[in-house]
Amino acid sequence: MDDKHLGISEARLMAAIGDYEMVLPFQAVGIKPVVLDAAKRPQFEEILEGLAGENYAVVFIQEDLFLDFTEKIEELNDAYDISVLPLPGVLGSTGAGLASIRNSVEKAVGMDIFAER
Repeated sequence: MDDKHLGISEARLMAAIGDYEMVLPFQAVGIKPVVLDAAKRPQFEEILEGLAGENYAVVFIQEDLFLDFTEKIEELNDAYDISVLPLPGVLGSTGAGLASIRNSVEKAVGMDIFAER
């Protein structure tokens, strides 16, 4: 039986965007690291749109980037078959990652399944 009969489609790529210390470990598991230092930060939207256009399935980004570029990220999530997921940077979590997951799940199932009783 070939891959098409098993429901397996073409392999999709993943990337991680952020500080060197945050993205480097991703390379060990086959995820493309994209180092974005302060000098390259204005190019974030262009870099992310390029990855979306190259058919990347998942892009992990540092939470501070997620907070600063939320509108562009939502635009790309709607326009492309891509998931942009925020992760804490080396300085710790801002809570944006959990909030993003919570909002995505709420949209998908129609209720906040993480709500405390």
